[in-house]
Amino acid sequence: MSEGNDLDSDENEQADEYENVPSSAIFEAIRREGEHELSRSKSALWWSGVAAGLAISTSVLCKGFLASILPHADWAAGISNLGYTVGFLIVILGRMQLFTENTITPILQLFLAPTRACFYQTARLWGIVFAANLVGCLAAALVLVYGHIIPEARFEGILAISHHYAEATAWEHFAWGIPAGFLIAALVWILPRMEGAGEVLMIIIVTYMIGLGGMSHVVAGSTELFILVVRGELGILAATLGGILPAFAGNVLGGTGIFAALTYAQVREEV
Repeated sequence: MSEGNDLDSDENEQADEYENVPSSAIFEAIRREGEHELSRSKSALWWSGVAAGLAISTSVLCKGFLASILPHADWAAGISNLGYTVGFLIVILGRMQLFTENTITPILQLFLAPTRACFYQTARLWGIVFAANLVGCLAAALVLVYGHIIPEARFEGILAISHHYAEATAWEHFAWGIPAGFLIAALVWILPRMEGAGEVLMIIIVTYMIGLGGMSHVVAGSTELFILVVRGELGILAATLGGILPAFAGNVLGGTGIFAALTYAQVREEV
């Protein structure tokens, strides 16, 4: 009985410890991570970004798999979007370079030291990671279309969600990209408080809501657009100007312009 009470006491103390972590401590943890990312070599950033682009494409695969076996009903999206979380779990738990995470991680360092050198380092990081993510997405699209590695019945589900994503206008991708960027940045802010099953659950909840809400995530969405480009159903210029760049701008506004800025504002006097 006493052993059980001791365990409960330890769990309560651990819970209190996480609840009492000040925002400034989380800010500093993420800032240090961003500082580390800014100092990484181009090669390390590039290959991690390519791997993230490939891995995030599994969100499109798994959502498409579920969509292919579900009826056309309003409730079907509630199940198919569980598949959308898979790629994010792989990328985030695997510590790969995903552009939308970098809308907050290196930015906190930039807020503290808005120097020319820091601007250059941030632009370098963003450019390499974003380009690498797109290369990974394009590689995934090429393999899916030409590799015939997915049964035709399941590939039809992938095509269906790709067509649905491509139907949105450039303005819609921009507008829908704002909450997606905000939520990913919020997830990055929350994760230092979490560990184990809690971390996994938080990733699932946040990314499931992005998928369920039909929001535009520039990297995952790029795989859907590239699939149509490779099949000759969509021009590369239309995919870039009508989908990729608007979602990019929306994600940056939501992640950096809103969440990161508000986060810095609440802790700037403490740090």
